[in-house]
Amino acid sequence: MTVELISVGTELLLGTIVNTNAQFLAEKCALLGLSMYNQTVVGDNEERLKAAVSQAVGRSDIVILTGGLGPTEDDLTKETCAQAFGLRLVEDAHTRKRIEDYFKNGIYKEIPENNWKQAMIPQGAMVLDNDNGTAPGLIMEKGDKRLILLPGPPGEMIPLFTGQVEPYLRKLRPGFLMSRMVKICGVGESQVEDRLLDLIDGQTNPTIATYAKTGEVHVRVTAQASDEPCAEKLIKPVVKEIKKRFGQAVYSVKEEETLEMAVVRLLKKYELTMAAAESCTGGLLSGRIVNVAGASDVFKEGFVTYSNKAKRKHLDVSKSTLKKYGAVSKETAREMAIGGVFATDSDMCVSVTGIAGPDGGTEEKPVGLVYMACCFNDKVTVEKYQFKGNRDKVREQAVVKALDLLRRTILENCQ
Repeated sequence: MTVELISVGTELLLGTIVNTNAQFLAEKCALLGLSMYNQTVVGDNEERLKAAVSQAVGRSDIVILTGGLGPTEDDLTKETCAQAFGLRLVEDAHTRKRIEDYFKNGIYKEIPENNWKQAMIPQGAMVLDNDNGTAPGLIMEKGDKRLILLPGPPGEMIPLFTGQVEPYLRKLRPGFLMSRMVKICGVGESQVEDRLLDLIDGQTNPTIATYAKTGEVHVRVTAQASDEPCAEKLIKPVVKEIKKRFGQAVYSVKEEETLEMAVVRLLKKYELTMAAAESCTGGLLSGRIVNVAGASDVFKEGFVTYSNKAKRKHLDVSKSTLKKYGAVSKETAREMAIGGVFATDSDMCVSVTGIAGPDGGTEEKPVGLVYMACCFNDKVTVEKYQFKGNRDKVREQAVVKALDLLRRTILENCQ
């Protein structure tokens, strides 16, 4: 079955907001085994929207539209789709009651007159209750064609899709589709593909696809089968083989687990505590760690020691080290990590110091040069990297490598 996305909103065309909805829906549809060949972004214009819907219905089995379901005059998605399927709009008592309750229980008690527009539903359409807003989602069917209308705000769209649309789409597909994600850190995408080339070239069912992330590569293994146990049987040996080929570079096989979640999981497993000592990353590393629920059990303290004075004061980096080798050096990174352990009485500390740019680089120490160190059990591992890209990219890559250094240090010392 083919699916197509239409993202509605002039603000998307102007770049006022980023179209994260399309990314989310495209990935979800791929996981459901739906083929997608086209995506369209169209502004709040009736004629252009009508043309986009007509074209999409003509070439795809399912069309998912996001946006344009609000109460204002330029919200035209529902009306345009109803016209495309030859349906008239009728008031839905259930939706009207939900709109009343939404305002009654909210900050604003008075219901604007134009909100009642959202209670008008294409006759025969399936209504998807929206618990996070006033615009309901809708599913319209005509023969073997389906229009699925979802509100634009991600906080409304995502719960509607995962809770109601995804189960609906699963029922449309014969058989069972299952995917597993193998997440790899510290190996480039071309290297990953090269090591998996025989599996990729010989794939039929399951299929293998690689996705490059910052400092990571994700490998998705997808199987089509009659039921869940059969799909699992197809996927299991492939995932096992990928893990065998990459060893400790594989940090997770869980779709939802991030690198920082994997680090926190390992810290908890081995009952360890940690600290972070940052210079060029300016707290980004600590931020990634504390974003993980339960990080307070293992994360003691984070230092942002941007100046030399701060490095000396909080981490006991010696004045002579800074003078002789400079703030961006393996010697300083080493002392920062050791100082972090002693300052917080943690089991381990990871440090990062570098030149993120765009200024500050020299021929000897160019922009993108980053040193990091991890101190654990009186042993210090220091690593040097030369990252490419702008300031944000350098800092982001440094954080990923520092997290991976933490992860590898734990595995090498505790397994």
